[in-house]
Parts: sequence; structure tokens; C-alpha cells
Amino acid sequence: MEFSQRISDLANRSKHAASYAQTEEATKTAVVLPFIQMLGFDPFNLEEVIPEFIADVGIKKGEKIDFALRINNKIAVLMEVKPITMSLGSAQYSQLYRYFAVSEARLAILTNGREFWFFSDIVEPNKLDNKPFFVFDVQSYDESQVNELARFQKSIFAIEAILEAASNLSKVKSAAAYLKKQLASPDDDFIRLVGRQIETRNLTKPVIEELRLTIQSALDAVIRDRIQDKLGVTFAQEAPIKVVPTPESVSKTLEAVEEPEPEEIITTAEEQMAFMIVRAIGSKTVPIERITIRDAKSYCVSSIR
Repeated sequence: MEFSQRISDLANRSKHAASYAQTEEATKTAVVLPFIQMLGFDPFNLEEVIPEFIADVGIKKGEKIDFALRINNKIAVLMEVKPITMSLGSAQYSQLYRYFAVSEARLAILTNGREFWFFSDIVEPNKLDNKPFFVFDVQSYDESQVNELARFQKSIFAIEAILEAASNLSKVKSAAAYLKKQLASPDDDFIRLVGRQIETRNLTKPVIEELRLTIQSALDAVIRDRIQDKLGVTFAQEAPIKVVPTPESVSKTLEAVEEPEPEEIITTAEEQMAFMIVRAIGSKTVPIERITIRDAKSYCVSSIR
């Protein structure tokens, strides 16, 4: 069975469990054990899947982690399970942190049977990170997340490659968040960074303020150019597009007034840019030629035909 199909089957189990599983044990049986099996582990083989794994930590003795997964006779993954009725955002998983520090595992998973949070020690060696490097919602996912989850299959499990990809992803997310912030409102440091490349004057406060709008306009131009390159279209720079009214819009206009107004419907540059953005997003799920624009005097909409 294809890996994506196995995930689809697991999604159905998770949705069913959301209605019927009220306890942690029910969540394990309904979703977590099938998840472990989906990754290529035999949940009935105690050499591969160890339930109620004990790893004494300091003065705490006899505490147990829900599952430990073993690969090549080494503990590779620790798993802690919460009831599917519990939000992982409010879950306490201190045992997972403690056990990770004293075990040979480099990967830890926290799950409630719907979300699977993947942790490691990317920030500081031998200390579980405070945030997961990957989150998989089995009831809501896309193809890229399926490909990422496939990395954790036993047959191709390579922890160093997984963590290298996770580290790179973390950096990409941080960089994207920073650039998004600068797009909305460039801070002085960002203005100075760009300003040093285009300005010969000393970057005093008045000069920085003078450059701020220029750099914001430049960022907008970069985004517009990227959309143009992706879609193979060009935004109108001078004359706006003239849209011929549809029979329906003409009929509505005639109902509203006794005589049609002489002005033509004009699609402004801002409306066209908005349409291009909608088209870029929508093209990921439907053929691009199906995404059309319809303009009127009081509104402008994009639709799928």
C-alpha cells in the first residue's frame, strides 16, 4: 500500500477516535499503534516497540514513557501519548524532556492521536528543544508534509539527515518571519543594510526616514516581479485594463438607472495586482486558466469557472 494511502487510512481512524476515544489508552489503540505500524515498526515485536519504557532519571525511579522505538538494537525514538480529547498546546510532557536527556534517542514524538509533534536537540545538544521542528496533523495535511513524514519510516530512517533538514527548515522559517516583518514595516537596521548599497550620504536619521518609502516601494516591486515571473504575465504599468461588461452586469445596471452611464468599467492597477496574487495562490489547486476576473463599477472579484 502507498504511504499516502496509509496516512489516509490513519486519518479516518483519527476522526473516528475523536468521537469515541475518551482515554489515553483508547487513543493508543485506535491511532498511535497504527501510526507506529505505518512507519514500518512491528507493534507486536517487543524488540522494536517497547511499551511503558522505563528510564530512571536521577532520584525519580520507575517512571515510564509510553513507547520507545528501537532501530538496530538502539533506542531511536521516544513517544509520549495524550488523549485525543486533549490539546497538545496545554499538555504537560516533562517526562519526555527528562527521558530524552538520559537516553540515546535523538528523536521524541508527542501526540494526541491527531497531531504528532516531532522534537530533537537542534538548539542545544542532549536537551530537548522547547518547540517541535515538525508538526503533522493527520486530519489536515498537504503533500509536502506527507513527504516530510515519510522520512521517519524505519526502512529509511537517517537521523542526521532528518535533523539537518529540520535545522535548515528552522532557519528558513526564521528568515521568512524576519522578511515578512520588513515587508510590512522595515526597521532602521534593515533600512541601513539596504541604504549602504544605494546611498552615498551618511545614514543619519533624516536620511533613513527619506529612504524608508523608497525601500518599501522596492520590496513591493520585487514581489510584483516574482509573481510576473511565476505566472508569465505582466502588470499594467500605465493604461489600466478595460473590462467589457457581461450581459448580467449590463442588465443589473439597466435595472438601477434609466440610462447607462457613459464611463467604461476600469480595472485599476491595484485590482489587477490583487487578481494576480489570487491567481498565483489558486494555481496550486486548479488550472490557472479557470481563475478569472470580473469587474464592475462598485466591485471587482476573482472567481473560478
